[in-house]
Amino acid sequence: MGVNTNRVAGQETTLKIQTDSLPPLEIHRVCLPPNKTGFERLRHRLSEIFFPDDPLHRLKNQTLSKKFILSLQYLFPIFQWGPTYSLSLLKSDVISGLTIASLAIPQGISYAKLANLPAIIGLYSSFVPPLIYSILGSSRHLAVGPVSIASLVMGSMLEETVSHLEDPVLYLQLAFTATFFAGVFQASLGLLRLGFIIDFLSKATLVGFMAGAAIIVSLQQLKGLLGIAHFTTKMQIVPVMSSVLHHRKEWSWQTIVMGMCFLIFLLATRHISMRKPKLFWVSAAAPLTSVILSTVLVFFLREHVINHIPTIGNLQQGLNPPSANMLYFHGPYLSLAIKTGIITGILSLTEGIAVGRTFASLKNYQVDGNKEMMAIGMMNMAGSCSSCYVTSGSFSRSAVNYNAGAQSVVSNIVMAATVLVTLLFLMPLFKYTPNLVLAAIIITAVIGLIDYQSAFNLWKVDKLDCLACLCAFFGVLFISVQIGLAIAIGISIFKILLHVTRPNTVLLGNIPGTQIYQNLIRYGDAKRVPYFLILGIESPIYFANSTYLQERILRWVREEEERIQVNKDCSIKFLILDMTAVTAIDTSGIEAISELKKMLEKRSIKLVLANPVIEVMEKLHRSTILESFGMDGLYLTVGEAVAAISLSLFKGQP
Repeated sequence: MGVNTNRVAGQETTLKIQTDSLPPLEIHRVCLPPNKTGFERLRHRLSEIFFPDDPLHRLKNQTLSKKFILSLQYLFPIFQWGPTYSLSLLKSDVISGLTIASLAIPQGISYAKLANLPAIIGLYSSFVPPLIYSILGSSRHLAVGPVSIASLVMGSMLEETVSHLEDPVLYLQLAFTATFFAGVFQASLGLLRLGFIIDFLSKATLVGFMAGAAIIVSLQQLKGLLGIAHFTTKMQIVPVMSSVLHHRKEWSWQTIVMGMCFLIFLLATRHISMRKPKLFWVSAAAPLTSVILSTVLVFFLREHVINHIPTIGNLQQGLNPPSANMLYFHGPYLSLAIKTGIITGILSLTEGIAVGRTFASLKNYQVDGNKEMMAIGMMNMAGSCSSCYVTSGSFSRSAVNYNAGAQSVVSNIVMAATVLVTLLFLMPLFKYTPNLVLAAIIITAVIGLIDYQSAFNLWKVDKLDCLACLCAFFGVLFISVQIGLAIAIGISIFKILLHVTRPNTVLLGNIPGTQIYQNLIRYGDAKRVPYFLILGIESPIYFANSTYLQERILRWVREEEERIQVNKDCSIKFLILDMTAVTAIDTSGIEAISELKKMLEKRSIKLVLANPVIEVMEKLHRSTILESFGMDGLYLTVGEAVAAISLSLFKGQP
């Protein structure tokens, strides 16, 4: 007997069809699923939803003491890698920690300014959270600290209601409280294993949202680069550009010249590191180098430029002061703090987990998403009580950490120790650091968020995804950051609803010489089978799509009957539904199938089901609808259904 070879290459399909007849097809019985109690079914379903990774599998067949040790290692990963940590790894982690510290210190100060917080808060946030994460986190390369998008969103949301200039104490209270609620929300998602909630921010909407936010952030930095004192607090492109143009008299040529020089320097070092990854340290050291050089320049030229170039000023020296007493749990602004916390929590969590998984895949180890949520949540809760605001894993710092050869989260500890030394002894050195260099650092950091290549790929691959990307992008630019985020989430949910409520159905045909049935449009050689209309349903059947599927199937029947009438082919006697891709069904779906069966019987067409999966089969059986189908209405495959029905249909004919 010949061999069938189906090979797809590009848009062409090559088929070698055997010339001798196929062997008789054996008809298999469709088995019912094993009997389970309602509790057993519920337990299995909940286990599949919330525990797909089976986190307790390591505890099976272990002694009580071993279970305790394994549980401790699961909750606190430091107990897993700590005992095997060696001095050879420490050398790499020290180098990595010092490298990311050189980036974290200027970025921490800059991002705090972005959130309209005192610059010192950014350094506090680069000290406590990394220590907490080093105990609880599972990623070896995630570098923890303030991030640009969360800083921008927090600053824009709080500033709309409370001015950081008019009421700085209340603003700081709300920032700490929002951080606390962000941590509670993040830790709750991890504890309850509800991480799928953050998946509502699709890749497409994130590309658009982050690009729009990056442009808004960059334009906001024109205040520092141009030396403007009176600048709008709004975060839309029109008010920002209007403020820049209306305050031309405040532009300072000294600030512009120095700011542009450092911006060009930072962009040049970034370009060098991107072109030659081995020179990653060039862009990593550039921000701290810029801070040092600009501070020295302003210090020596202070008598000439002090009135023209704004500086950071005095920063408080010492460790993080406790801030638990500043948490705002009652009053008219509590809802604002909760809303800001949840939104910034989602954004920082999405970025942190995505970054952690990216570098884990490069080193072939796994990052537990739920443990990461709990780690990030706990460090934000602890941070809110120690004068820190929302932190997460930063892509830029994590990339530097990875390229510098980090081997474990000890690099975060080294970074925190470096920040500690800075807080204790080096604060006076930042007095003459100009705001312009912080603006240049922020622009250089966020410009990488504009991923035009991904946007172009979205257009090539999925136009609907590209539309979602553009809506999020323009929503951020012209309306507001939070509305842009809401648009991004709304479009993601709409896309899910669109796929659920309007699932795909396809017309199937037989590939000659085989028992394979495939899409007639995709496979040009596939042939219709006389007397049969074979349809594939490519989604679960729920209340949301059952009516649509019923109407769409009847439309397929009508269109096929019209084709038959024109071509004078054999009339339809059987409609076979391929249920292979129908992974679930509810009572509305069962009712829709029952009604469809009755409608087809009025047209003298028999409905046949092929290959229902175990969950669908179980519900069909419990609903007693299977009795109406009988033995000749349910088959294991489409091929067996066609063969068995054809045999009975033409039995006795010559």
